[in-house]
Amino acid sequence: MTKVITYGTYDMLHYGHIHLLERAKALGDFLIVGVTSDDFDKARGKINVQQSLTERIEAVKATGLADQVIIEEYEGQKIDDLKRYDIDIFTVGSDWAGKFDYLREYCRVVYLDRTHGISSTELRAESRKVRIGLVGGNEPQILEKYYKECKFVNGAEVSGVCTSNKQLLHGIFNAAPATNTLEELMEMSDAFYIISHPSEHYTQVKKALEHGKHVLCESPIALRKQEIRELYKIADRQGLILMDAIKTAYGMAYNRLLLLLKSGKIGRIVSVDSTCTSMRNVDLNDPESSGAWNSICAWGPTGMLPVFQLLGTDYEKVRLASFFHDKACKYDLFTKMDFVYKKAVASVKVGRGVKSEGELIISGTEGYIYVPAPWWNTDYFEIRYEDPTHNKRYFYQLDGEGIRYELVAFLKSINTGRNNTYVERKVSETFGKVLDKFYNGSVYSLM
Repeated sequence: MTKVITYGTYDMLHYGHIHLLERAKALGDFLIVGVTSDDFDKARGKINVQQSLTERIEAVKATGLADQVIIEEYEGQKIDDLKRYDIDIFTVGSDWAGKFDYLREYCRVVYLDRTHGISSTELRAESRKVRIGLVGGNEPQILEKYYKECKFVNGAEVSGVCTSNKQLLHGIFNAAPATNTLEELMEMSDAFYIISHPSEHYTQVKKALEHGKHVLCESPIALRKQEIRELYKIADRQGLILMDAIKTAYGMAYNRLLLLLKSGKIGRIVSVDSTCTSMRNVDLNDPESSGAWNSICAWGPTGMLPVFQLLGTDYEKVRLASFFHDKACKYDLFTKMDFVYKKAVASVKVGRGVKSEGELIISGTEGYIYVPAPWWNTDYFEIRYEDPTHNKRYFYQLDGEGIRYELVAFLKSINTGRNNTYVERKVSETFGKVLDKFYNGSVYSLM
């Protein structure tokens, strides 16, 4: 019996896929089809996959051409599979010609001509374009990153920019139409990415939703829990997508870390310690008029994210202590948040005028996880135990700081009508709950 194996993503299965599988099947007596996992696809840079692994596997099975379907999960697996399944022929499309010649040591390698004029990439690109308007300017370096990352996401098109920062328009955004008002940008957009000053978020997000526009808003969505709840209710009523933008939530390393922790790798979690700081050139004589984000808005949601995703949002009490440059305008250079749960504690330190080691440490009854600085933008973490011989390091590719994966989730949510956010609504609302306490003055001042 001649065994044949082939691999692919098989996203949005089409005639080209089927034709390739038919010819692969004709090469032997038994065909094994390897379907790449979501994580492996991301590691290879395929971030625009529209269907889940389960959907793609079922689509391949439905063709009736595969005698066996397996999952491809890691680099180098092909050699393992050739040996494990005693493969005679490895085959793949001709666009990979020469790429897998190294497998000739193990079996015969055949490159099959692809069906011209059709591909999953083209099908995704031909799907309805989502015109995204960019709003903001107080954090120009982040706005520029989103502008660049949109180019990597099929179906995303920057429709224009609404910003008070005119310097931006003479740089990278010179190819995008500039508008003076949000209303003008609405005429040319289906959705918005908003990173204006946090004090403007509530008004701008509400206006966009009421005009039928989907919104991806840099966290926090608003400065009050009640305002955040109201905005989600408007989105639900209008049938729109409202997503809290925290790029860390979409990083591969961070997501794998959450999965490992929830599987009990370090026992019961007892403590989470998160630190996020950065030094910014801010006019401290008048930080409010300069449009600078204070520490708790700029870093608070990111710092609190692992706390709420691991320990939940039902903490018993929280204590805030801030070092203010200007208490009147609530510009904190540094804030420490201490959370107490029934069976755990957490500490979050954030700062834009105080520097510290930006690490994440999660302590458990059997070990701990250490994520080095900058943990919010990492591709690596360690699980450490009392016996160091059991320690393990994990490495994951990070492209675009998680932004492009966030944009893919946003577009997929719009196209399917199901919110694919990695930041749960209750987490967003709890950010607002903590900000309520901060802005109501329930803060111990370190001045």
